Amino acid sequence: MRVQIINKSRHPLPDYATPLSAGMDIRANLSEPVTLRPLERKLIPTGLFIALPEGYEAQMRPRSGLALRHGITLLNTPGTIDADYRGEIGVILVNLSNETFTINDGERICQMVVTRHDRVTWQPVEKLDETERGAGGFGHTGKS
Repeated sequence: MRVQIINKSRHPLPDYATPLSAGMDIRANLSEPVTLRPLERKLIPTGLFIALPEGYEAQMRPRSGLALRHGITLLNTPGTIDADYRGEIGVILVNLSNETFTINDGERICQMVVTRHDRVTWQPVEKLDETERGAGGFGHTGKS
């Protein structure tokens, strides 16, 4: 699939790290390093602007290495970029660790997964179909 992109950053276009990767690494586009104190969140610019086709979205997801090693994740996971959005892609990072973390220009801060989606048309009813699970949720099976 071809997607139009404007890259106002100083970094290469997002790319897949391996042939079977679902997500593309997204880099910070910063004029100076950004420091995140414990529990602090900041909007990090990417310098990227995209035009997705109708029926598609881009999901911004955390990088597992940053999350595991440094407690850095995305506050609204996954962040959704709609097909009609034309502004700069920004990523809301949060530091869930007890240590300060510095984000440098060009650092890989998240991944982007482009995926198809459908639109829902609601059908109001008085009763839903029965299933074996029923209304059970939030750990109702007792399995870890």
